Amino acid sequence: MAKPELSARTVLEPLSFFNLSDHSRAQVTSLAIYTVSDSQCLIYIGTQFGALFLFSVNPGNPNDETRSDRSNSPSVLQNISLLRKVVVGNSSVESIQVFGDIGKLLVLLGGFLFTVDSLLLQPVKRLSFLRGISVITRRLRSSESECSNLSALSSSSEYTSTSQRFLQKLGSGIRANGLKMKETVQQRVDNHVFSVVIGKRLVLIELVLINRLGKSDQDIDDGSFVILKEIQCIDGVMAMVWLNDSIIVSTVNGYSLFSCVTGQSGVIFSLPDGSSLPRLKLLCKEWNLLLLVDNVGIIANAHGQPVGGSLVFHSNPDSIGEITSYVVVARDGKLELYHKKTGTCIQMVTFGGEGVGGPCVVADEEDRTGNLVVVATPTKVVCFRKLPSEEQIKDLLRKKNFKEAISLVEELECEGELSKDMLSFVHAQVGFLLLFDLHFEEAVNHFLQSEAMQPSEVFPFIMRDPNRWSLLVPRNRYWGLHPPPAPLEDVVDDGLLAIQRAIFLRKAGVETVVDDAFLLNPPSRDNLLESAIKSITRYLEVSREKELTPSVKEGVDTLLMYLYRALNNVYDMEKLASSANSCVVEELETLLDDSGHLRTLAFLYASKGMSSKALGIWRILARHYSSGLWKDPVMESGSQDGGTNIVSGKETAAAEASKLLEESSDPGLVLQHLGWVADINQVFAVQVLTSEKRVNQLPPDEVIAAIDPKKVEIFQRYLQWLIEDQESYDSQFHTLYALSLAKSAIEAFQAEIASQNLDPGRIEETNISDHRTSLIFQSPVRERLQIFLEASDLYDPEEVLDLIEGSELWSEKAILYKKLGQEALVLQILALKLENSEAAEQYCAEIGRPDVYMQLVT
Repeated sequence: MAKPELSARTVLEPLSFFNLSDHSRAQVTSLAIYTVSDSQCLIYIGTQFGALFLFSVNPGNPNDETRSDRSNSPSVLQNISLLRKVVVGNSSVESIQVFGDIGKLLVLLGGFLFTVDSLLLQPVKRLSFLRGISVITRRLRSSESECSNLSALSSSSEYTSTSQRFLQKLGSGIRANGLKMKETVQQRVDNHVFSVVIGKRLVLIELVLINRLGKSDQDIDDGSFVILKEIQCIDGVMAMVWLNDSIIVSTVNGYSLFSCVTGQSGVIFSLPDGSSLPRLKLLCKEWNLLLLVDNVGIIANAHGQPVGGSLVFHSNPDSIGEITSYVVVARDGKLELYHKKTGTCIQMVTFGGEGVGGPCVVADEEDRTGNLVVVATPTKVVCFRKLPSEEQIKDLLRKKNFKEAISLVEELECEGELSKDMLSFVHAQVGFLLLFDLHFEEAVNHFLQSEAMQPSEVFPFIMRDPNRWSLLVPRNRYWGLHPPPAPLEDVVDDGLLAIQRAIFLRKAGVETVVDDAFLLNPPSRDNLLESAIKSITRYLEVSREKELTPSVKEGVDTLLMYLYRALNNVYDMEKLASSANSCVVEELETLLDDSGHLRTLAFLYASKGMSSKALGIWRILARHYSSGLWKDPVMESGSQDGGTNIVSGKETAAAEASKLLEESSDPGLVLQHLGWVADINQVFAVQVLTSEKRVNQLPPDEVIAAIDPKKVEIFQRYLQWLIEDQESYDSQFHTLYALSLAKSAIEAFQAEIASQNLDPGRIEETNISDHRTSLIFQSPVRERLQIFLEASDLYDPEEVLDLIEGSELWSEKAILYKKLGQEALVLQILALKLENSEAAEQYCAEIGRPDVYMQLVT
């Protein structure tokens, strides 16, 4: 059969130790405990020769300073005192049943039951009406709804007559304490029911407290015992548990279940031949049963049905106990702790020393979710206390069992012993321990799982104290298991030093807690530092999405920029700077300027509304790009040649500047930078001047005066935008636009004539030089001129005529003469110069006078 898996956890620690051989030569045969308060627990010890000892122990938390001493040397544990001792009989004490809430004990010895008060102050009394008892157990209830009221059932005639006949057989009308029942008034203060096995009879008995006539409710006498029911049982019962309405008994042949209500019975399962003695244990936390078959414990419910996996012990135990989520077994002076759900052996403790000399006995707080368990050898008694959950977690963290620590917290959270906040706390604690162990990626994984951790807690790892955010860093929030925060460079250096020291100690045969992977293949400083920076960067990136205070946001974004710069991650630097961010410009200006990340600085200025500074940087970058002052990382990674790269870099600068200028309503700022943007790309300049993004448009007179006269296309496009898009009716702008178009048309006509005499290479060069102009206007200049001259009535036609009078722009002249009403000249140009008789006739039709037709004929 498979052996149980062994864990490295410490759940139990020795709390108290007592050597019974100093007070009695008899061996321990039975144990029971009852917790009175948080500061007192009573321990009852029955011995081989009928003595009953009462000890008191304080179950409170031992000091952390003495915890290691307690674990290593049980003999120094003095947190226990002997209160008193009584002699019950002259044979072995077989069982002790504690009714702590009413201050009563039932002791089974030599087939008889004895009753005594819980402090052993009153004389011991024997219940003479019961004899030949082999097993006793109390009834425990998971809830009222799961239990039948046996007292009510016993009031029926059937059960009453049975009780009466049984009592009459033992002694008519006599209570166990010798008082006649008619002389007192019975009052059911509470139900305290137990069962005993006498031969083949299973007898159910209730201890009924008595309030004597005329006394207050608080003045309660010893009580009487009322037989509720007698059930036909089986022979050879060795152990018994009573849970709700089910009584489970064990014999050498197997386990059986009896109903305390109907008396019916059934076999749960039989034991194979040669099996060890069967043992039963009630698991109060989940209200289940543990049925032992050799070294296998089967967990079943109150109806005997299996409710989960089985527990496989290392050996067949002498005794079984329970403490919260664990089963405790003892044998040969060793205590083993098993987790109920996983079956894992969590802890093994040796407490009896060599040559125990007899079976071990375990006792727990059956009807409480207590944290104590007492185990005894024939001569020694040790009280173990469950370590507080936090101490268990700390112990695992000190041993660097991080995964098991997290599993423990998750388990305790599911069981309701720890809050979700504690899980977040432990994730953060594990993260810091891993970080100082140089496992940066795993550390951040735990940081991200901690909802309680604050981003400001990683600030000291990035920037040395004191700094702008030093006061935001929480102090003393953890268990002191890791060093105080330090810059990542120091963490890496200290970690490498620890690795070198561990390698030296390993060669000397000394074990260390340093990761074996690091010892076999020590990492380089550069690789570790890069991993650390990347991991903390990932944490801050995720933290940006959380709800943070403004000051913490500033720290996250600013320090994130520090980390990007350390990695030379230009793409993410510019992405952060150009998006909405909380970076503190004063903290980054010098850093970015000195490292040459001017693009990032320009984006950062722009994101903070510092357009003037941003534009100044873009202007410098555009001017000095070819000198190698800066490079576009996108273009550097491409396959383009150097010349194209320079052009693209300049245009990038101009494009970024134009984005800022398009939104600016400051005429001085816009016109200050318009010139260099236009020198690089006239389309950008047009977009700046005609932008609809700004709140207030620029003064047209100032713009017109600022436009370089050589940038004719920009001038014309701006005027066109004023007239057409802004619906300007200013005759000055209309006239300027018409004159500019007319001048360009003359130049284009002359260039066209001249180009007819150029060789093909020159023609191709001209086309290339004219290509950029076509990006602004998609139609030829003469077409635009003619359309405008026809459409507008606000320009001065005489000024335009004066300009084109000596040119060959006859179509334009015709339009202008038409505007001036010179009908004869219009007809003359249409018919003679343009030889367009159809247009001439249409013009005559538009006028509609007969004399006009006569002018056309003559």
